[in-house]
Amino acid sequence: MQVINTVGRRKTAVARIYLSSGKGDMTVNGRKASDYFPTEVLQIILNQPFGLVNGEGKFDVKVNVRGGGIAGQAEAVRMAISRALCEVDTENRPPLKKEGFLTRDSRMVERKKYGRAKARKRFQFSKR
Repeated sequence: MQVINTVGRRKTAVARIYLSSGKGDMTVNGRKASDYFPTEVLQIILNQPFGLVNGEGKFDVKVNVRGGGIAGQAEAVRMAISRALCEVDTENRPPLKKEGFLTRDSRMVERKKYGRAKARKRFQFSKR
């Protein structure tokens, strides 16, 4: 199997992954995935696509991720892995699509407007 290159995005995080057949190693920005994503919840998010298509321990993943926070980065990596698994085998697509791993979550932080405290919050009103 050749190396498959895909991109995943979430909020302002962008993840580029290189998926190849192997024994289940995952490196994120040159570090082990368990070091880069320290909490168990984030590690579960990373491995969800593999669990859905019975691919645990079958693929090596090299990830370059930047932007956003670690939660957004983890979800961006999950999307990229899901896209790569669809390229590996077209039968992987329906279960991944059903779980929503192939859908780009386009929700972004709303920008702050002038004359406001935040995006929508107003400054405290003073009658006098």
